Amino acid sequence: MKRTSLRISLGSLLLISTSTVLAQNAAVDSSIYYNEVATYVNPVLPGDHPDPTLLKSGDDFYHCGSSFHFTPYLPVYHSKDLVHWEVISRVVPPAKAGWVQDKPSAGIWQGAITYFYGSYWIYFSASGQWFCKAPSPAGPWSEPVAVKSNLVTGLLGYDNSIFVDEDGKPYMLIKNGQKVNRIQALGRDGQLTDTVINLDWINARLQYSWAEGPVMCKRNGYYFYFPAGDVAGGQYVLRTRELTSDSTKWERLGNFFQPITDAHAAFRSPNHISAPFQLADGSWWTIGQSYERNDNNDWSGMGRQTSLYKVIWEGDRPWGLAPVSTPLQRPDLPNTGILWRSVHSDYFSSNTLHAGWHFLSKKAAGRYSLKTKKGWLQLMPDSSRAHLVQKETDHFYTAVTKVALDATDSMAKAGIYLTNGNEQVTIRLYSGYDNGKKIIFRLDTGVAASRLRPMPVANFDAAQAQIRTIPNQFGNTVWLKMERREHELTGYCSADGKNWVSLGAPISAVPIDKVQPGYNSWVGTSIGLFAEGKNASFDEFVCKDGFSALPAIGYSNYFGVEKVHRRLATAVTNNSTHGGWFMISGVELGNGQHVPAQVAIEVAANAAGKIEIWLDDLKNGRLIATIPVSATGSDSAWAPFSSAVKNVSGRHDVFVKFPAGKPGEIYINNISFQ
Repeated sequence: MKRTSLRISLGSLLLISTSTVLAQNAAVDSSIYYNEVATYVNPVLPGDHPDPTLLKSGDDFYHCGSSFHFTPYLPVYHSKDLVHWEVISRVVPPAKAGWVQDKPSAGIWQGAITYFYGSYWIYFSASGQWFCKAPSPAGPWSEPVAVKSNLVTGLLGYDNSIFVDEDGKPYMLIKNGQKVNRIQALGRDGQLTDTVINLDWINARLQYSWAEGPVMCKRNGYYFYFPAGDVAGGQYVLRTRELTSDSTKWERLGNFFQPITDAHAAFRSPNHISAPFQLADGSWWTIGQSYERNDNNDWSGMGRQTSLYKVIWEGDRPWGLAPVSTPLQRPDLPNTGILWRSVHSDYFSSNTLHAGWHFLSKKAAGRYSLKTKKGWLQLMPDSSRAHLVQKETDHFYTAVTKVALDATDSMAKAGIYLTNGNEQVTIRLYSGYDNGKKIIFRLDTGVAASRLRPMPVANFDAAQAQIRTIPNQFGNTVWLKMERREHELTGYCSADGKNWVSLGAPISAVPIDKVQPGYNSWVGTSIGLFAEGKNASFDEFVCKDGFSALPAIGYSNYFGVEKVHRRLATAVTNNSTHGGWFMISGVELGNGQHVPAQVAIEVAANAAGKIEIWLDDLKNGRLIATIPVSATGSDSAWAPFSSAVKNVSGRHDVFVKFPAGKPGEIYINNISFQ
């Protein structure tokens, strides 16, 4: 979105956000939303989360989906409130996946998580259908077992799901190719049993494009069958009173999602939903995927992101609420301390990697060590690049690492790595060698980076390569920092991690952020660490660094505030007399001796007021500072204000709360810890 179009009228935004929330629960006093976190903003699983499936098990929720070539395969996410999610396990390690094709667009598809006959199961596609089972979604997961088929059932395809009827009997929803839709029961051994329910008539005339990723739920005696159109949109629904192949017993109900009326909604084509489910309060919900694109601002490169949608019923006809850009009332569920989903920082103090990390090949999964030096990660490349990455989740962040590398030739490189799904577009900030030891920041387009040789692509433009270089005056151990401000990336280096030297003008990340050829090999961008040509060690990886400026407009959740363009800055202000708040997710506030002593905000103000800083929640979290703000002379005159903080460290969601009073008096540009 262009800066000149960021201003939304104060009254209209308040009307949109408040009415959207209150339409879902008219009995709630609207002032509650300004004083506690009773709302959420989509996506709840930002970044690459394709083909989502969801399981409700008691008071817990579990998510899995297609992992493609990202390995270890099939990360399982856990939530208590459907809004905050964390990775708790990975189902298939590379050592158990010898038959899985190890290349972009291949790997493992589907990841259908379910529970029946006393066990948790995940069914997935990789040259056939397979399953693993476990006593808990946290594992341990069994060895993969192939699902057997026969001539009557036919090939089992991909993006299947599991439906468990009210009597506990499970069924596989089979999808093979464009015109095959079938249902067949599963036995206690996880294998297909009984007879096939043939629904090939559903898409015989390609009514639903591919009619893929089918899921089912049951309500009031009706079975509801939800096929997706294709990867980029279309979600449909049919219903029947009995599971039968007889097409005359089924009704086509049309589109599942209501038409979009919010012109600012960025996730405009949701589909591949999970089976809708009911909570204790009677409300129904689902999750679904969508690429992010709006107002010519394309973030499709991040992949298919997962959003949470309420489902409403008109009699026995379900509707998914249309995507909106504004806050929504969250489900009536407790938040038990899980943070908002974002890239996870790591000090490599454990003997095992955090479950959020992945590799882009099986080979790379064996090219690291956490034992060579305590508290350090070592990457050990051979003829190809060694790397360790996570799914990129944000438009604003600062990634920091401390790397040790003695670069003595042009092949030796190590530092921060940002890559699209098939490594055709990469951005690297690294310690290296080019007629002497250098710090180098570069974007490359049209290079098969994992193989280190040229690979032409359809939209390759050599002019898009961008390079910034300065001499390495810091030695073999150097701090690197990459700052993302939407589509602009800036590189820095340092001897001590406190005093930073810029590598110059920002690099445009548009080539990696925009829609990619071949759907980016079906996955999104990843951020992390890499080494080439020589072993390199890393002391830490931090993303989002709280000791760097955190732009206020980089919030993940909010209520009662708006983004406005002011002189040389786009800031955040409240738009209600009740105040307002915004939340910046996953902020790393240090460990050990490196912890903040104060928190500062950069403000332009027409009047005095007090800004509160909270950690993790506005009700059950911790108020760490109240910062007095005085008038700065105008809403374009910026000044710093700060307050001391005590006993603050670790990774937190940071909440910034405006006081009640006249709206639009205080404008916040950024927040930082010092």
